[in-house]
Amino acid sequence: MDTVKGVFQVEVTFRGDRIAAVRMLKAPHHPQTKWAVPVLITETLKAQSAHIDSVSGATITSQGYKASLQAAIDAKAS
Repeated sequence: MDTVKGVFQVEVTFRGDRIAAVRMLKAPHHPQTKWAVPVLITETLKAQSAHIDSVSGATITSQGYKASLQAAIDAKAS
């Protein structure tokens, strides 16, 4: 997912139908990204979907992460 801050690329590992792990393959080098991504990954593992809240103060990072995450989930489904 390309954003005004840069490209986000998320890799999702599934165990059956459950999200077992999430890893950032590409992310912009911004302070917000550095502290927001671990929060977003934790929330993803809890929610087991891309339907998570944005991290306050990291709106663009959150949007890029969630869009890339959803694309990775969709790719598994197809």
